[in-house]
Amino acid sequence: MALPPPETPLYNHALPQIEYWLREQGCQRDEQQLHCWRLQRSTWQAELSLDIEQIIVRYLKAGDDGQDIQRAFKYSLSREDIERAVFSGP
Repeated sequence: MALPPPETPLYNHALPQIEYWLREQGCQRDEQQLHCWRLQRSTWQAELSLDIEQIIVRYLKAGDDGQDIQRAFKYSLSREDIERAVFSGP
């Protein structure tokens, strides 16, 4: 599947393109909640949720005190910016 250029805002991507992009980054879709995705890296893990206006990322037990860290990224950001922010980890 062809994706728009990396500097394209995520809101200019069709949903199948966003889903393809997430799979290419190593995310796995939650079979019960189709808007939720999980990501496992060697040193951290996260849950991503495709909300109406933004992607919500929750890094599990990533805080200094073992609590989750949650961040939100508007679809108006480029795919490249979101990729750098989300997949570099907490």
